[in-house]
Amino acid sequence: MNDTPQKSDKPQSNPKAKSDEKQARLAEALRANLRRRKAQAKDRKSDG
Repeated sequence: MNDTPQKSDKPQSNPKAKSDEKQARLAEALRANLRRRKAQAKDRKSDG
């Protein structure tokens, strides 16, 4: 058997960094969605 630990070719990425990036993307998408919904509501209000 081989007693040496397996070495990965890829460097270990920080899972927290990926989580932060995901949170930032979700937050931006949420803000964009809110702006779009507000614009739609404003258009509906001015039409009626």
